[in-house]
Amino acid sequence: MNIPDRPIKFLITTVLFGFCLFMNSQNSFNLRANKSSKIRFKLINNIIVMPVELNGIKLSFVLDTGVSRPILFNLANLDSLQIKNTEQSYLRGLGRNGNVQAIRSRGNIIKVGEAIAVNRDISMVFDPSINFTARLGVPVHGIIGYDIFKDFIVEINYQSKYIRLHKRRFFKPKASKKWKRVSIELINRKPYVKGFVSYEDQKIPVKLLIDTGGGDSLWLFEGSKSEIKVSDSLYFEDFLGKGLSGPVYGLRSKLPFFELSTFGFKNVNVAYPDSLYLSTARTIKGRNGSVAGNILKRFNVFFDYSNNALWLKKNGNFKLPFYYNNSGIVLEQRGVRMVKQRQKQVATDSYGREVEGNLGIDFSDTYKYVLKPSYEVVELRKDSNADLAGVKLGDIILSINKKDVSELTLQQVNEYFYNKKGFLLRLLVERGGKTRLIKFKLDDVFKKKSPQIEGSN
Repeated sequence: MNIPDRPIKFLITTVLFGFCLFMNSQNSFNLRANKSSKIRFKLINNIIVMPVELNGIKLSFVLDTGVSRPILFNLANLDSLQIKNTEQSYLRGLGRNGNVQAIRSRGNIIKVGEAIAVNRDISMVFDPSINFTARLGVPVHGIIGYDIFKDFIVEINYQSKYIRLHKRRFFKPKASKKWKRVSIELINRKPYVKGFVSYEDQKIPVKLLIDTGGGDSLWLFEGSKSEIKVSDSLYFEDFLGKGLSGPVYGLRSKLPFFELSTFGFKNVNVAYPDSLYLSTARTIKGRNGSVAGNILKRFNVFFDYSNNALWLKKNGNFKLPFYYNNSGIVLEQRGVRMVKQRQKQVATDSYGREVEGNLGIDFSDTYKYVLKPSYEVVELRKDSNADLAGVKLGDIILSINKKDVSELTLQQVNEYFYNKKGFLLRLLVERGGKTRLIKFKLDDVFKKKSPQIEGSN
């Protein structure tokens, strides 16, 4: 798929959840017995995936400040949800495919940690293409946002990977100088914050959506201010993510500096989505873009919607460098594959207890076959070193730098692709029932030189 004048040829594993819904207020979440409730989460590609119970069924949802009502998708094998009181509706979101048909259901019970809400509305999307499990490599059944943030002080500890829902009356503003209070503005149930970006030594004020459902660092809308524009020399074309209304394309670049309150970041990743995909986002007057997970994960955060405030403190991620996917490869978890594993033989006595040694018994090697996730190449940047070395769409990755990927999560595999330029990768791939070893060095996405191919066979 192309955008005018600039063909898009490169895809990165970022998922976007900036959906725009228009809903009536519902009953609040109630946390009865405790002052707070702690919920552990997984951080996948800078996106929070956490447990949520819907009508007594345990599911996994993305926590997204960009949505105002829970959205349920990936509905296969979820017949036990007991969804009732339904009516047809439509949702709008990022992308250019227009409205998405959905089913609106009333009278549901939602539980997040120890917090419970009854008689809640949810929206269900049955389009099988709206399914982020393959990109994140973990089950994802839906998205939840404003419902939680409006009822609690929401603490997000990105480094320790937990959320804590605090009752407002027990929350005390942070006294330590390490914590900074930042004013936010709620518009259509979504939080916005002011920051500054640098262009040619100019410090430009910007108004940004706080987007916990996005995996990038910054999005800026080219032309929303005259100073906001893509560098003529420092950019590459890319798939930016997937919204409710389809894919979003644009350009990626670097910013010399981004400032949020008193916190500054140098050489920051920035994306400029094409205006064709921003009909929903552009409706907010004065909005210049978004600040998302690759910035937010560098803080411990408290969201206080009732007082229009955000509390920020640096964590151990703060000084991490900003890398792009320099491989040009994007993987999805596509089903499973059979993997042969050696079984450990254990000697036992007559009572079935494990004993040291083998008691003179000579165990031959035995193996078993187990099902493991299959990671398939679904996008490949043209003329990348990976492309020129021989990687093909549809290849199944078996190992990376001699590490069997069946023992790795999708996120762990992707981390190899976000390394420094020049980093050598050795991929063992399966294609058409045969294996192939392919070696190449990671590109410089902004300055493509002659291919640095180590060889393949």
